[in-house]
Amino acid sequence: MALITRVARLFRADLHAVLDRIEEPDILLRQAVRDMEEQLAGDRQRLRLLNHEQEQIESRAREVDPTLHDIEEQLQVCFDAGKDDLARALIRRRLETQRYSKHLQRRQAVLQDTRTALTARVNEQHAQLDAMRQKAELLTEDAASERPGDICDSREFGVRDEDVEVAFVQEKQRRSRS
Repeated sequence: MALITRVARLFRADLHAVLDRIEEPDILLRQAVRDMEEQLAGDRQRLRLLNHEQEQIESRAREVDPTLHDIEEQLQVCFDAGKDDLARALIRRRLETQRYSKHLQRRQAVLQDTRTALTARVNEQHAQLDAMRQKAELLTEDAASERPGDICDSREFGVRDEDVEVAFVQEKQRRSRS
């Protein structure tokens, strides 16, 4: 049984090695880099949207305080004039405005947490992308240096007939002395 297991492992290892050579790792790596760039661009866009939403909420929150101050002044006028019905309506508006203010604060806290997490993820993705780009460059350089034909095509490695004759004569003289 152990022999069959070993043979199966060898077969799988050889199969994986063949698949690795077929898959052309440089092409797969470039595709992975493109996928990472798309993911990073999408996350950066989401971060910009979250920043814009945060600015809008901050703007609305700044409008709440003056509104609450105006309602308080109007309430004082109503109580001074003995207008309880108007005071009740203003109290309702004050309560609604206060609840809206709390809602805005909660939303700001959630947005801040989301922005912090997304910023960290974008920074991590950026670092990973840089690492992948470096690997791709190295792989491309290695692949270019391993091309078969590059070495043979170079004229500086070519051997002329005269060189062969000179080497032959030198080798013959060296052997005759021995």
